Amino acid sequence: MPDSAFKEIRHLALFSQMADDTFSALMRGAYVQNFPAQIELITEGDPSDFLHVVLSGSVDLFSSWNGRETSLATVRPISTFILAATIKDAPYLMSARTLEKSRIALIPSQDVRAVFDIDGSFARAIVTELAQCYRSVIKAQKELKLRTSLERLANYLLRQQRRTGGTAAFSLDYEKRRLASVLGMTPENLSRAFKGLEPFGLQIEGTRVTITDQAEFERFAKPNPLIDDASA
Repeated sequence: MPDSAFKEIRHLALFSQMADDTFSALMRGAYVQNFPAQIELITEGDPSDFLHVVLSGSVDLFSSWNGRETSLATVRPISTFILAATIKDAPYLMSARTLEKSRIALIPSQDVRAVFDIDGSFARAIVTELAQCYRSVIKAQKELKLRTSLERLANYLLRQQRRTGGTAAFSLDYEKRRLASVLGMTPENLSRAFKGLEPFGLQIEGTRVTITDQAEFERFAKPNPLIDDASA
């Protein structure tokens, strides 16, 4: 693995407090690989052989059942997936594919588990990371079960607005078919939801969104940090 990748991984909260010798041991069997877009990296149900770290590009976590498929999350640099399967030595519950050209570090799962047993700082960081993942799942469940399709879309747009600097006009980070999947909607329902938000101050042209009345849009969406704050 190149030295630059070591430094990028070392700065992640998951690895930053590890002892130098255990970090070196963990990285001994790791390697970095470049993948083109739309390459399946892991398949749900397969053994969790590696902990993956996205160094550049982006990765779609998705699942399929009975002829249907849904997107569950997007992983962007610099972050790991799927940690829980690695620690439990359990099959992957999700599949993953690159959304664009991506550079991925692969760390053998057996090395992660071995270092977990001997490095207390690493073990505590893993518990913290898994706790954050659990909280994210609860928030996603609350959004799906407590909000209508219009409310889910409105709050997604507010979150995307914040991620892109808070300006009134911004671009969607997903193409619309994938956004519908992320929000638990069909593409047809998403189109109707966009139209349904127009009276509350939304304009959309292609993937370009403009919120023309911020106060009215937020009044309708009712954003809640216990659902919408990814850092909490």
